Amino acid sequence: MGQKRTNVSLRHQMTSSLRGRQLTVQPASTRKALQFKLVLLGREQVGKSSLVVRYVLDQFTDDLQSTIGAAFQSQTVCLDSALVKFEIWDTAGQEKYHCLTPMYYRGAQAAIIVYDITDEESFSRAKVWVTELKKQVNTAVVIALTGNKTDLHLQRRVPCEEAKTYAKENRLMFFETSAKTGNNVEEVFLTLAKKLAENSEGTIVEARAETIRIDHPPEAENTRKACCV
Repeated sequence: MGQKRTNVSLRHQMTSSLRGRQLTVQPASTRKALQFKLVLLGREQVGKSSLVVRYVLDQFTDDLQSTIGAAFQSQTVCLDSALVKFEIWDTAGQEKYHCLTPMYYRGAQAAIIVYDITDEESFSRAKVWVTELKKQVNTAVVIALTGNKTDLHLQRRVPCEEAKTYAKENRLMFFETSAKTGNNVEEVFLTLAKKLAENSEGTIVEARAETIRIDHPPEAENTRKACCV
């Protein structure tokens, strides 16, 4: 669900997560460094913020409230041939903030459009986002249509095959995930990183992670130089 973090400790954890994960990668000097803007779009309560928290922290919490405006998080993915830094914009899903959303997805190279597999209306709204994004950004934007909450499969209202067919017809990546269990979450971000890195060139100065509450000034700048996938 599109949510904001409700305590300081969680925001600090976002900058120091995954320290225990060990990854063998090539020396940084042999890999190109790329940076991409990634935006999460979708109706409120579909789990956008929970997907980001699961990916960055490998955690799930029910103590999240709806995002106001947008939340920003950066995360670096270490691929064999590149360091891919995502600037992740988690947008509010409430209709009253819709007019603000173009400000956050403008210039995005990638998007994760999220719907709730137990909510048909959220899938319909996801289709609207696909159309709007392609029209307002550019047709080259890489989009991952993502059905969240597979842990609630007994309450499913959006058939997997229907969503998969729509994604294929519109040349979208397609995933089903569970932010609660972590199922398939990492694959969404990793696959996007690989796709974006295939034929891209760019530079970044530093691989670091940070969280900014758009509706509240950041308390302090935190950095993390470790890479993760």
